[in-house]
Amino acid sequence: MSAAVRAERLDAAGRATVGECPVWRAQEGALYWVDIPARRLVRLEIESARRTEWTFDEQVACFAFDSAGRVVAGMESGMFGVTLADTGEARATKLAAPSFPAKGMRFNDGRCDRQGRFWAGTMVQDMSLASAVGALYRFDRNRALSAPIVDGLITQNGLAWSPDGRTMYLSDSHPLRRIVWAFDFDADTGTPSNQRVFADLHHYTGRPDGAAVDADGCYWTCANDAGRLLRFTPKGELDREIALPASKPSMCAFGGSDLKTLYVTTIRPATNATDDDGHVFALNPGVQGLPEPDYAGMLPVA
Repeated sequence: MSAAVRAERLDAAGRATVGECPVWRAQEGALYWVDIPARRLVRLEIESARRTEWTFDEQVACFAFDSAGRVVAGMESGMFGVTLADTGEARATKLAAPSFPAKGMRFNDGRCDRQGRFWAGTMVQDMSLASAVGALYRFDRNRALSAPIVDGLITQNGLAWSPDGRTMYLSDSHPLRRIVWAFDFDADTGTPSNQRVFADLHHYTGRPDGAAVDADGCYWTCANDAGRLLRFTPKGELDREIALPASKPSMCAFGGSDLKTLYVTTIRPATNATDDDGHVFALNPGVQGLPEPDYAGMLPVA
């Protein structure tokens, strides 16, 4: 079950405090990700090792590209449309905002479903409060933000879809939860139903953070606090475990020209951090990933 796979540290990527949301941009041969508390989105062009960063007025936690290369992003106060310039300039326009039920909230994990709708969840940033007021939202192709689709979440995470788009995955990574759920997913309406436990990490190790699904339909979750990647089959059975040099992996994404490289962002803990914590890693897990869907709506030019 444990696989001896070497994870390469991408030193050219720099180091983040809270690295999250890696997104492979095939057209550019580049990996993008965010550093949440730094209010920063970063790009690394893999072959040239050229690094570009964009800084925002508020924290950005998750994002996706549209077909024109613009960005939809979940930030502190809502959903934004963003135009990125190669000079490092970013222009952001707020498109929609939920009614936050508590203070100190922001968006957290997010990505597009197979039909190009952007999904993202909210959380109270102070995890010590264990406030179950977070919710999952759908931002559709007409730039309309839904009412909460799934509520009662503490630390929303782990969004992913099966290759056929008929199963949606969602996790709550708070230490009191540590659960990955699966839902039946109506691709036509963008409606999840039949919520059930897919993986309970109380039976394994770590907390289920960001995730990705491979071409075999298996679900890879970052086991935060355990320095592990865990791969679950579509039946919810753990079939592979890969150790990482950093203790707090946060999210993974397939990339490279053949989608056989798994990129992993990590978080730098406040205490007892090592040289590896906060870096981005690349590894070859022996399986192929799936292309990340673009947002299917039209974003405004900011």
